[in-house]
Amino acid sequence: MRAVVIEEFGVLPVVREVPEPVAAPVGVVIEVEATGVCRSDWHSWQGHDAAVRLPHVAGHELAGRIVALGEGVRGWEIGARVTVPFVCACGSCAQCAKGDQQICDREFQPGATHWGSFAERVAIEHAEVNLVALPDSLPSSEAAALGCRFGTAFRAVLRQGRVSAGQWVAVYGCGGVGISAILLAVAAGAKVVAVDVSPHARELAEKSGATYSIDFTTPEAVGERVRELTGGGAHVSLDCLGAPQTCAASIWSLRKRGRHVQAGLMPPAQGIAPIPMHRVIGGELEIVGIHGLQAYEYPEMLRTIDAAGIDLGALIGRRIGLDDVPAALAGMSDPVPARAGVTVVEFTQRH
Repeated sequence: MRAVVIEEFGVLPVVREVPEPVAAPVGVVIEVEATGVCRSDWHSWQGHDAAVRLPHVAGHELAGRIVALGEGVRGWEIGARVTVPFVCACGSCAQCAKGDQQICDREFQPGATHWGSFAERVAIEHAEVNLVALPDSLPSSEAAALGCRFGTAFRAVLRQGRVSAGQWVAVYGCGGVGISAILLAVAAGAKVVAVDVSPHARELAEKSGATYSIDFTTPEAVGERVRELTGGGAHVSLDCLGAPQTCAASIWSLRKRGRHVQAGLMPPAQGIAPIPMHRVIGGELEIVGIHGLQAYEYPEMLRTIDAAGIDLGALIGRRIGLDDVPAALAGMSDPVPARAGVTVVEFTQRH
């Protein structure tokens, strides 16, 4: 099968033939119909993720059909349309027993700990814990955004952030996770201030329901601007980019007893965030992380999407083929992207 292979960190990946994946006894092989190109994949390519071993195939936002079943898998059939969380769980550790599969002690991450979905087929372990059935009404290209971007935003806004009607929410970074967070916050009845260096991203943020969209300057200055616009600060602020400066700015944005949610990855290679801890102490602020969404939460997320009338297709900014993935990853090195929206790889449909 064909796959996008990272042979050396920071060097453009190549598309070449690789061995076919094999289903584990309690796993499956999925024929990929669509997969997102995410900043997490860029981090893997750059060598920021210690779990990645070369050669490597990235990609973790996938949707497709089961083409092979392990002998121990129950409840699934060949041909079923599925997606998976970007953090897959073992189903038996202490965290999984508590329902916290997103922080599984033996987590499996396609595209990070294992080869991922920038390939024609991908193997997924512990299928009964991790597979999510897709409704026929949801195209694979739209479903591909659920596993990381929208799933992360769902947990960040409604679970970790606990956003409610009438609150102010600040969103730093209006890429796939950020725009998803805006849509969900607006659906919850909140008002949003979106922050991004890209005019295209700010425009999309406003179209997605943000009350204000502002450029990023410095953490302290943009935090002060958010506090002015919101009459005291955001109740909840999310760093959806994952950079030291946006993390710090998010905390500067908060009102007393506000909540910062770190949604974007913060690899140590990028540096340590200059968090204003005096504000955390003086304002009794909360700082929480988000590490994905459990598979069992997907039905509720899909119900939320339907109830709010959220158009997942509108999140897609570009549709590309497998051969275009290396250039798409390289484009993420630009701090001001040429276009807004999610990039989705679409495979030739075989069914």
